[in-house]
Amino acid sequence: MQIGCPKEIKPQEFRVGLTPNAAQEAIAHGHTVVVERGAGLGAGFDDDAYRAAGARIVDSAEEVFATAEMIVKVKEPQPVERARLRENQILFTYLHLAPDPDQTRDLMASGATCIAYETVTDNHGGLPLLAPMSEVAGRLAPQMGAWTLQKANGGRGVLMGGVPGVGPARVLVIGGGVVGTHAARIAAGMGAEVTVLDRSLPRLRSLDDAFSSLFRTGYSSRGLLQEHLAQADMVIGAVLVPGAAAPKLVSRADLGGMKPGAALVDVAIDQGGCFETSRATTHADPIYEVDGIMHYCVANMPGAVARTATIALGNATMPYMLALADKGWRRACAEDRHMLAGLNVHAGRLTYEAVGSALGIDVTAPAEFLQAA
Repeated sequence: MQIGCPKEIKPQEFRVGLTPNAAQEAIAHGHTVVVERGAGLGAGFDDDAYRAAGARIVDSAEEVFATAEMIVKVKEPQPVERARLRENQILFTYLHLAPDPDQTRDLMASGATCIAYETVTDNHGGLPLLAPMSEVAGRLAPQMGAWTLQKANGGRGVLMGGVPGVGPARVLVIGGGVVGTHAARIAAGMGAEVTVLDRSLPRLRSLDDAFSSLFRTGYSSRGLLQEHLAQADMVIGAVLVPGAAAPKLVSRADLGGMKPGAALVDVAIDQGGCFETSRATTHADPIYEVDGIMHYCVANMPGAVARTATIALGNATMPYMLALADKGWRRACAEDRHMLAGLNVHAGRLTYEAVGSALGIDVTAPAEFLQAA
């Protein structure tokens, strides 16, 4: 199979879909790899590194899309990229379709087979291709929130760890999954007073057993959430419903009960955000204010640490990329129900139920396409 890796074109997206190591592995499996010139520079991989791995460097994204049987990316394809997709081509990347009807329609119209990193599952009920970026984003969230809290950025002017005689910042993390756990650990490590709210008692017990000396936990109810919102200097939204739009947990009315200059960091913004007032921002213009509350809602947070994020993502995606290339998407999905869970679009049909529910689009069960083979 010919595997193609274009340069990412989403604003301030510095990651790349294939590392040189991943390219070398694919070539060792008998495949060919074509990479757009300069695709890896943002993550610290120059063209010579790809050439040394055996990849071919081409001058344009058009050539990558025109020749490759499988496109491997990081972020969802932008409109110009979606127009280059074709029937029977495989797209393997993050999609986040639930809050994005335009992308969904374009992918369906392309006829391509689109497999989303964020809905591939594993035997433990996890999302193995989302987890590494959730870890990165979770660890970044307190760092970005601390920057947002600085007075020059419109924040409260509160130092995360305080100083002798002055108390630390109070940080509320909504959601105790991968993002929330990593965010809480880093915020606590910065000296903040941290509380994690979640609605899973088993998850709360697990967090308490592992981290009770670092942060507190609470069962997320409307009353307890409002109580903590009123006390918080920073709120990190870390709630994910796999493949679906994020639930809106903090309303605009809730902002009126918060401290002026408090910071909201919405890590769920790729799935539409879990604050009513969230809208996607970029690294170039990351924060905005609503009713005196500062919002940080960058939709590709891990892109800020592109080298770390690219290597972490590549480590996770490589086995799945190789399975798709070695077997073709149909056999790979037939033999691995977790890969099948990643199938979102095929042959003009939407195949992921949560996206269909969010967008009001009819869904075809992905297994039907396997039976049709």
